[in-house]
Amino acid sequence: MIAKILLVDDESPFVEALSKRLTMRELQVSIALSGPEALEKLEQNPSIDVVVLDVKMPGMDGIETLKAIKARYPLIEVIMLTGHATVESAIDGMKDGALDYLMKPCDLDVLMAKVREAKNKKAAQEAKIAEARAMNIYHRRGD
Repeated sequence: MIAKILLVDDESPFVEALSKRLTMRELQVSIALSGPEALEKLEQNPSIDVVVLDVKMPGMDGIETLKAIKARYPLIEVIMLTGHATVESAIDGMKDGALDYLMKPCDLDVLMAKVREAKNKKAAQEAKIAEARAMNIYHRRGD
């Protein structure tokens, strides 16, 4: 499974370490250290499948970033990362469209399973859209 993921967290050492571990598992990993930087990266590369997003960041926090991602890129799946104090925020994030949330530090196998689930969900949505477009073209030709 080659998935393109974007890691978003203001803790540079955490992001770099997790990026290396995920790259070793054959994921294509991009990094952003803030919400605005994440939106920039998505604009440059809208083919990203999954965003792994920290809830608690200075400036534009994870919930604000999630809302902006879902408004601009509704098919991109978002997995929230949270510490103990921000579980409520992560749950709120799920109400705003996040696929799920994981506690930091997260188990790599669990994260990989969530990334697979997210990529499969996005692929299924893209297939439905392509099918609907094809049916629309077919029906217009039949008129």
